[in-house]
Amino acid sequence: MKRLVILLACSIGFATTAMATPEFGKQWKNEFAPKDGNEAFYKEVKKVNCNVCHVKDHPDKKKARNEYGKAVHEFLKKEDFPKDYLKENPEEAKAKILEGFKKANEKESADGKKFGEKIEAHELPATDAGL
Repeated sequence: MKRLVILLACSIGFATTAMATPEFGKQWKNEFAPKDGNEAFYKEVKKVNCNVCHVKDHPDKKKARNEYGKAVHEFLKKEDFPKDYLKENPEEAKAKILEGFKKANEKESADGKKFGEKIEAHELPATDAGL
Protein backbone atom coordinates (compact mmCIF):
# COMPACT_ATOMS: atom_id res chain seq x y z
CA MET A 1 0.00 0.00 0.00
CA LYS A 2 2.85 2.36 0.86
CA ARG A 3 4.41 1.76 -2.57
CA LEU A 4 1.09 2.52 -4.25
CA VAL A 5 0.81 5.86 -2.43
CA ILE A 6 4.39 6.81 -3.40
CA LEU A 7 3.80 5.77 -7.02
CA LEU A 8 0.56 7.77 -7.17
CA ALA A 9 2.21 10.86 -5.67
CA CYS A 10 5.05 10.68 -8.21
CA SER A 11 2.58 10.25 -11.07
CA ILE A 12 0.62 13.31 -10.00
CA GLY A 13 3.81 15.35 -9.72
CA PHE A 14 4.91 14.36 -13.23
CA ALA A 15 1.47 15.03 -14.68
CA THR A 16 1.33 18.50 -13.19
CA THR A 17 4.65 19.65 -14.62
CA ALA A 18 4.06 17.96 -17.97
CA MET A 19 0.82 19.81 -18.59
CA ALA A 20 2.56 22.95 -19.87
CA THR A 21 4.06 21.34 -22.95
CA PRO A 22 0.68 21.00 -24.73
CA GLU A 23 0.00 24.63 -23.78
CA PHE A 24 3.20 25.72 -25.55
CA GLY A 25 2.14 23.85 -28.69
CA LYS A 26 -1.38 25.24 -28.52
CA GLN A 27 -0.17 28.81 -28.18
CA TRP A 28 2.42 28.38 -30.94
CA LYS A 29 -0.14 27.01 -33.38
CA ASN A 30 -2.68 29.72 -32.53
CA GLU A 31 -0.09 32.46 -33.02
CA PHE A 32 1.94 31.25 -35.99
CA ALA A 33 -0.21 28.68 -37.82
CA PRO A 34 -3.86 29.54 -37.13
CA LYS A 35 -6.58 27.57 -38.86
CA ASP A 36 -7.80 30.71 -40.64
CA GLY A 37 -4.27 31.68 -41.79
CA ASN A 38 -2.10 30.19 -44.54
CA GLU A 39 -3.82 26.88 -45.28
CA ALA A 40 -0.75 25.00 -46.51
CA PHE A 41 1.32 26.03 -43.47
CA TYR A 42 -1.55 25.18 -41.11
CA LYS A 43 -1.76 21.68 -42.62
CA GLU A 44 2.01 21.19 -42.49
CA VAL A 45 2.19 22.26 -38.82
CA LYS A 46 -0.78 20.05 -37.99
CA LYS A 47 1.00 17.12 -39.66
CA VAL A 48 4.37 17.59 -37.93
CA ASN A 49 2.74 18.64 -34.62
CA CYS A 50 5.29 18.33 -31.79
CA ASN A 51 8.16 18.11 -34.26
CA VAL A 52 8.06 21.87 -34.71
CA CYS A 53 10.26 21.77 -31.57
CA HIS A 54 11.18 18.09 -31.19
CA VAL A 55 13.12 15.57 -33.29
CA LYS A 56 11.00 13.06 -35.18
CA ASP A 57 11.40 9.39 -34.25
CA HIS A 58 14.03 10.07 -31.57
CA PRO A 59 14.03 7.41 -28.80
CA ASP A 60 13.65 10.14 -26.15
CA LYS A 61 11.23 12.28 -28.15
CA LYS A 62 10.05 14.44 -25.24
CA LYS A 63 13.58 15.60 -24.40
CA ALA A 64 15.10 15.53 -27.90
CA ARG A 65 14.71 19.09 -29.11
CA ASN A 66 15.60 20.27 -32.56
CA GLU A 67 17.41 23.59 -33.03
CA TYR A 68 14.19 25.59 -32.73
CA GLY A 69 13.10 23.63 -29.67
CA LYS A 70 16.45 24.39 -28.04
CA ALA A 71 15.98 28.10 -28.75
CA VAL A 72 12.47 28.02 -27.29
CA HIS A 73 13.71 26.09 -24.26
CA GLU A 74 16.15 28.90 -23.47
CA PHE A 75 13.17 31.15 -22.76
CA LEU A 76 10.36 28.78 -21.79
CA LYS A 77 10.57 26.05 -19.17
CA LYS A 78 7.55 23.87 -18.50
CA GLU A 79 8.35 24.02 -14.79
CA ASP A 80 7.50 27.74 -14.88
CA PHE A 81 3.98 26.95 -16.10
CA PRO A 82 2.39 24.45 -13.69
CA LYS A 83 -1.18 23.35 -14.32
CA ASP A 84 -2.60 25.54 -11.53
CA TYR A 85 -0.83 28.64 -12.84
CA LEU A 86 -2.16 28.06 -16.35
CA LYS A 87 -5.68 27.57 -15.03
CA GLU A 88 -5.67 30.58 -12.68
CA ASN A 89 -3.74 33.00 -14.94
CA PRO A 90 -4.48 32.06 -18.55
CA GLU A 91 -3.90 35.51 -20.08
CA GLU A 92 -0.70 36.13 -18.12
CA ALA A 93 0.59 32.66 -19.04
CA LYS A 94 -0.27 33.25 -22.71
CA ALA A 95 1.59 36.57 -22.71
CA LYS A 96 4.69 34.98 -21.14
CA ILE A 97 4.60 32.06 -23.57
CA LEU A 98 4.28 34.34 -26.60
CA GLU A 99 7.12 36.52 -25.27
CA GLY A 100 9.29 33.39 -25.04
CA PHE A 101 8.48 32.51 -28.65
CA LYS A 102 9.24 36.07 -29.73
CA LYS A 103 12.70 35.85 -28.15
CA ALA A 104 13.36 32.42 -29.63
CA ASN A 105 12.29 33.65 -33.06
CA GLU A 106 15.10 36.23 -32.98
CA LYS A 107 17.71 33.45 -32.88
CA GLU A 108 19.26 32.06 -36.04
CA SER A 109 18.71 28.67 -37.58
CA ALA A 110 21.63 26.63 -38.91
CA ASP A 111 20.76 27.89 -42.39
CA GLY A 112 21.49 31.49 -41.32
CA LYS A 113 17.87 32.68 -41.29
CA LYS A 114 16.15 33.83 -38.12
CA PHE A 115 13.52 31.40 -36.91
CA GLY A 116 10.91 34.16 -36.99
CA GLU A 117 11.70 34.98 -40.62
CA LYS A 118 11.21 31.35 -41.56
CA ILE A 119 7.91 31.14 -39.71
CA GLU A 120 6.69 34.37 -41.34
CA ALA A 121 7.57 32.82 -44.72
CA HIS A 122 5.44 29.79 -43.71
CA GLU A 123 8.44 27.50 -43.36
CA LEU A 124 9.07 25.15 -40.48
CA PRO A 125 11.75 26.77 -38.30
CA ALA A 126 14.16 23.88 -37.63
CA THR A 127 16.57 22.30 -40.11
CA ASP A 128 17.25 19.28 -37.90
CA ALA A 129 13.78 18.03 -36.96
CA GLY A 130 14.19 14.78 -38.90
CA LEU A 131 11.24 15.54 -41.15
